[in-house]
Amino acid sequence: MMDLPCVQWQDHVAQKWTGLSSELKERFTSLREIDDVFKCALTLTTQDDLDFLQTVSAGHSVQKDAEQAAKCRERGNSSFKTRDYTAATLHYSQGICFAPQSSEQLSLCYANRSAALYHLQHYEESLDDIEEALKNGYPSHLLHKLEDRRTQCLKHLSGGQKGKEDHHSPASKNHKGPDTVKAPSVGPLAYGICPQATVGYSPEKGRHLVAVERIAAGEVILTDRPYSCVLIPGMGEVKGKRGRLDAERGVFGIEHRCCHRCLTETLCPVPCEGCSYSRYCSTGCQRDAWEEHHRWECPLGTDLMVMGVMSQLALRVTLKAGLKNIQMAREPIRDEHRKSEQSCVKRESSTRPTNKPDPSASYYGDSYLSVFHLLHHLNRHSPGLRFLSAVTVATLYLKLSKVGPPPASWALSGPSGRNKQSPDEEGGNADWSTELWLLGSAVLRHFLQLRCNAQAIIKVQDTGAENSPVQSSREIRIASAIFPTLSLLNHSCCPNTSLVFSSGITVDPSDFSESVAEDRGTARGVTVTVRAAKGIAAGQDILHCYGPHSSRMVTQERQQLLQEQYYFLCQCKACTQTQEEEGAEGRQQPSGVGGSQHESGLLCGKCKGPLKSSCGHCISSSEVSHRLQEIRVNLEKAVDLMERERPDEALRLLNRAQSQPGLILAETHPLQGELADAMARACATMGDWNNAASHLERSALAITSQYGDDSIELGRQLFKLAQLHFNGGARGPALSVIPKVRRLLCLHCGPHCYELQELQAMEDCLRG
Repeated sequence: MMDLPCVQWQDHVAQKWTGLSSELKERFTSLREIDDVFKCALTLTTQDDLDFLQTVSAGHSVQKDAEQAAKCRERGNSSFKTRDYTAATLHYSQGICFAPQSSEQLSLCYANRSAALYHLQHYEESLDDIEEALKNGYPSHLLHKLEDRRTQCLKHLSGGQKGKEDHHSPASKNHKGPDTVKAPSVGPLAYGICPQATVGYSPEKGRHLVAVERIAAGEVILTDRPYSCVLIPGMGEVKGKRGRLDAERGVFGIEHRCCHRCLTETLCPVPCEGCSYSRYCSTGCQRDAWEEHHRWECPLGTDLMVMGVMSQLALRVTLKAGLKNIQMAREPIRDEHRKSEQSCVKRESSTRPTNKPDPSASYYGDSYLSVFHLLHHLNRHSPGLRFLSAVTVATLYLKLSKVGPPPASWALSGPSGRNKQSPDEEGGNADWSTELWLLGSAVLRHFLQLRCNAQAIIKVQDTGAENSPVQSSREIRIASAIFPTLSLLNHSCCPNTSLVFSSGITVDPSDFSESVAEDRGTARGVTVTVRAAKGIAAGQDILHCYGPHSSRMVTQERQQLLQEQYYFLCQCKACTQTQEEEGAEGRQQPSGVGGSQHESGLLCGKCKGPLKSSCGHCISSSEVSHRLQEIRVNLEKAVDLMERERPDEALRLLNRAQSQPGLILAETHPLQGELADAMARACATMGDWNNAASHLERSALAITSQYGDDSIELGRQLFKLAQLHFNGGARGPALSVIPKVRRLLCLHCGPHCYELQELQAMEDCLRG
């Protein structure tokens, strides 16, 4: 997914493009090198563009603000009084980020957060906040409160009652969700590709991953860390005890609860000293982020929000790389560019080539070369998108040049000492010299690359009510990243791999053999683990899905989306099989019904047979779409009723929605699965475990039909079913379903995921 700048900026640049003369448009469109495109955009970017950006940015603020800090503290106090200590901690943390350095508001917010953390039994974190409150001038007449709390924290800790989490682990009340994975014992950590796989190359596929030996289902194929990543604002809003937090109490997205460097979730972040937006899980992450990129992002905070996640990620990659790495990466391709200027070979591929088409190159792993040589597809992007990208980067470059001297990483000399900047009296760089267009050119290169190579980091978020006896979760996209090794995998709409993201924990050392454990030691940050979702024979490509999946989207829509974003016509197994079936049957997939794969899930309301039966009862595709939409609306209303603690009303509404006049949802229809899942949730909320389990079994049937009996989706649904049987005291059914859940979770998530620990606890209890 491409996170473009805000709509106002897109419209501004589109008008700028429209206003160019035909000659300038033709000249810009004819440019074939990124250096030339950036230099041209730089000449076309004016003070008007900078002024417009400032106008749009005025709607966002990342400045320290004592008044806002006080409001956050008051909201925290309100939550504290209702004993919602998690929400209180979030509010106090927001106040800490807003409060100016060394201010009374900062000390008060730290002191109040220490109280909330104490009630959450996070005693070490509470002690840290007490120290911060004292350092920032906590009022002397209130000191006795802090001293008493410190004494109580030390008493708990000395008595062996440590906090629920380690010092820098996520502080959360609810530990039902799979995102709160507990780390295995500390041991060696491996990153890279397993011995059974290697990097292959072909002109059609580019560089890709292929199995050299059979890989069994569930085996780890690779683990990778992002070269860089950026949180997506507004994703995954947290919910309170009684549903959504309203606007007056504040709503917290993932950017309020995760470290802006390593994405570790935390209730008590360390704030940036310069802005109110960025926050970190530790002083170490705060320091590293500042040195790597944030000292240059901090003054541009509001501008980067306007310019979008991809602009920020492209800038962050460039700042991390530095001048020396970029110069080294550029050197090998200069001669190649000269040779290929007269003979440019165009390639059409059935799977997206992920890297520079050089079979001898081995650029992958945690290095800048692996990122630099990803394909940028400059000449495949539309002129409008190319112009938007170039002007956006040029404007950011000019804004950055006005902030101060170039980043320290750009003061390094080139391979032979050229391009060295003259130091000023204070030892910094004199100015942004003409050589620094390399920074802007590199940012543009990465901006274009990210359209095809950015990877969404997915988190499974608990969406159930607090203290709910049954897990309810959804996947949310929390960040965009560039993974050097993961980018080797080509696409399939029916992939043979599963991806699992983790943050702030250690990868299990047993997942890899000794031969690939070149990069050992404990690590902190985001990790992606790719496992075989099915057996992969020697010689087979290792594939994952870029988004359009055969179980979620019909062939024509998938191919169109992949063509628009990744510039290839997908001819994977799912796409070619569907085309062959359609050709044999002489029909096309119906629009608005969900495709032929889901049409069998709709039954005629008159004869109870297939929708297009011979009973004479006719219903148009548009009418089917309308009635399906009505069901979805009622489903959303029912979910809202449950969040407002009215499950009985929700259940009545779901029963009415289950069958529309003239149209029946078969048990295998995806929407029937959603309805049954919601009915199970309503019954579970009322303590009706048997009926809840019955509804969830029907939901599992629909999920099996849609995703397959080896899918992670089915595994998660059966995990909830095991919880329902356990809570209802149904010993036999629970022990029957637990092995199925264990197999699916091990297959997709590995043997150390949190749900497996809970399953084991349930099984131990049931057996004795």
